[in-house]
Amino acid sequence: MSKMAEYISIAHMKDHVGEEVIIKGWLYNSRSSGKLMFPEIRDGSGLVQGVVFKKDVDEEVWDTLKSLPQESALEVKGIVTSHPKKEGVFELQINAIEVMHESEPYPITPKEHGIDFLIGHRHLWLRSKRQWAIMRVRHQMISAIQDFFNKREFIRIDSPILTPAACEGTTTLFETPYFDLGKAYLSQSGQLYGEASAMAHGKIYVFGPTFRAEKSKTRRHLTEFWMVEPEMAFYDLEMTMNLAEEFIEYVVGRVLEFCKDELTILERELKPLENVVRPFPRITYDKAAALLKEKGAEFDYGNDFGAPDETAIAAEFNKPVIVHHFPADIKAFYMKRDPENPNLSLSMDILAPEGYGEIIGGAQREDSLDHLTKRLEEHHLPKESFEWYLDLRRYGSVPHAGFGLGLERTLAWICGLEHIRETAPYPRMIYRITP
Repeated sequence: MSKMAEYISIAHMKDHVGEEVIIKGWLYNSRSSGKLMFPEIRDGSGLVQGVVFKKDVDEEVWDTLKSLPQESALEVKGIVTSHPKKEGVFELQINAIEVMHESEPYPITPKEHGIDFLIGHRHLWLRSKRQWAIMRVRHQMISAIQDFFNKREFIRIDSPILTPAACEGTTTLFETPYFDLGKAYLSQSGQLYGEASAMAHGKIYVFGPTFRAEKSKTRRHLTEFWMVEPEMAFYDLEMTMNLAEEFIEYVVGRVLEFCKDELTILERELKPLENVVRPFPRITYDKAAALLKEKGAEFDYGNDFGAPDETAIAAEFNKPVIVHHFPADIKAFYMKRDPENPNLSLSMDILAPEGYGEIIGGAQREDSLDHLTKRLEEHHLPKESFEWYLDLRRYGSVPHAGFGLGLERTLAWICGLEHIRETAPYPRMIYRITP
């Protein structure tokens, strides 16, 4: 094939209208109508419809394209043109083709497949248009998360994945032998180490994988997921809620600005996302519990909210809602209690609308050495494993706070997905660890 034409990616076709170009990619789909063929080519950056007139190409080119299996790798040359009916859409008038690899019969076809089949072929399912769009939105979210904190003088400091003790309770730990030192655990959260890092740098964020051994099969749970966890010295609960509001507004705004095509592919209704503008409604745990009672929900005051409860609360609002001041007994040991009512914690959750539940959990941290030591005892946690954490209260303790956002659950909400398994490139659930 002649190399006179310029090699481009599909994403940049708009800059080459009227020019002859070369695209390297894979055959996504193909249909024909008599002497006209429409092969769809994908190259990772996007998807383009090719147009091939039988009379304008060599017979070999026509026969090759007509018989080529889905997902065969190829190099095509042609003229970039604007779609005759769709503004902003471009086509490739193909005049030459070179097959780089002829695929075996592709297992994922345009017909309907069951979810078990698709998740079992996740390594191939990722090539589909819908999954491509989800991963693009995920990428934009990650970019927005990093930009948000970097612009506000946070620095990223990674926490260890292997830890000596629990952070969020001992019932959801993945355990592993650790040489001659006994047991180690996969991290449930980077927060405790994030607090230590904040005492060194003021404002930091941890961003990495976390692991929960919950035996849950709900559409909201993965056993491995990513969390972004900012921690801020000299912050209180009010400041933390303000930052969390600003953060969610920023991330959703970035997706709306840069992922229009992807949201269109996903058929995502945009109005609920366009509503995500500060200020968010705020209600106390007590008011949320009263709201559930008014709605006839079976909820016992003093319990944490389950998924149906979160859905019912969020349904009263057209944007994320912040629920704050939860009972201290149902929250983690490190959350500071309200000085005006020690039965309550200085904590907050942010619930997404449309039934997606909690996307952020946060709190002001306990900064008193005596109180934190007492909390460890009450939660039956080994003090020796937390001596380093107690040191933060011995040497220069200050008011501080933070929160955690689950990337995959937030992505599911933004994309309008039914199940969280589509948000991870290779999801890990209690019934699946492959591919």
